[in-house]
Amino acid sequence: MINKMMMKYNLLSAIILTTLAISCNDKKEEDAALFGFNGSVLKEQYTGSDAIIMEITNLENKVIDSIVYYVNDKNAGTTKSAGKISYNLSGQKLGYQNLKALVFFEGKNVEVVDRVELVSGFEPKLLTYKVVNVFPHDMSAFTEGLEFYNDTLMESTGKEGTSYIRKLDYKTGKVYKQVDLESRYFGEGMTILKDKIYQLTWQNKTGFIYDAKTMKLEKTFTYGKDIEGWGMTNDGEFIYHSDGTEKIWKMDPATQQMLGNINVYAASNKIKSINELEMVGDKIYGNVWMKDLIAVINPTTGAVEQVLDLSDLKKQLTNTQADVLNGIAYNPKTKTFFVTGKYWDKMFEIKISE
Repeated sequence: MINKMMMKYNLLSAIILTTLAISCNDKKEEDAALFGFNGSVLKEQYTGSDAIIMEITNLENKVIDSIVYYVNDKNAGTTKSAGKISYNLSGQKLGYQNLKALVFFEGKNVEVVDRVELVSGFEPKLLTYKVVNVFPHDMSAFTEGLEFYNDTLMESTGKEGTSYIRKLDYKTGKVYKQVDLESRYFGEGMTILKDKIYQLTWQNKTGFIYDAKTMKLEKTFTYGKDIEGWGMTNDGEFIYHSDGTEKIWKMDPATQQMLGNINVYAASNKIKSINELEMVGDKIYGNVWMKDLIAVINPTTGAVEQVLDLSDLKKQLTNTQADVLNGIAYNPKTKTFFVTGKYWDKMFEIKISE
């Protein structure tokens, strides 16, 4: 009898607590609906020279004690009562900026959220180029990465069953050494940093680290984010990793963990499918998949500052199966770029200028 009474008591308590929780949540939602960001002072897109004016609407004229504003979870300022603030966007990374306001009123508080988009503030300049030399390229190579290691050109390729990294003589196409990936892997971009080769795979979320001199595999790692592997480059300290979207991730080579990302924009347009990467000076040169273009990207903000159209190079190929431009290697000794593509039978040495 006592057990039955306890069961009824526990059941009744659970029902009461559940009802109270639902009631509290409903009340919280009702309170949140009273406020919102003032859309009349917000724009959909901003540039780095703009400031966001943040102000809260108060539908039922509640007595507001204070408002704490946040941009990307960073405290942007506090106002007494229903004041507004101005937040300067200079130096912010491009992409969506998440807005939040914590409104304190009548002994309660609610959270209000919204977002705006930060885009690049200028049109990219068009670059030109001159072909210096034309070299043979293995037309069976589905090129994913291209980079110089001292005087030797390194190349990584894709497709399951035909993926590898190799050292070659770029003048003749002779292969010095090649390491094949297991047939289950679709190889992607690679970069060389401090005598280590880092290589990505496409959808396997797996990367490899080799000794650059011996090409012996030293470590296998998994990506720190649920992303694809596309292109890779480095600035001498950190690695940059594209994933087929507008994002370029910054990676710690010691831990292989992602440290954040930039979003690539040309003027007000988000540029997706950033592929093979090459860092030259303080800029990232990136192939845009299916466009036969190279975008010159600011690695701090994500803004495309210059664009190079290389579509005319494809007209010089003899392989009718040639696919997209993909492969950028900069030779610091000659100060020239070496570019090729997937299944291209030629590799071009070019000089780039404004």
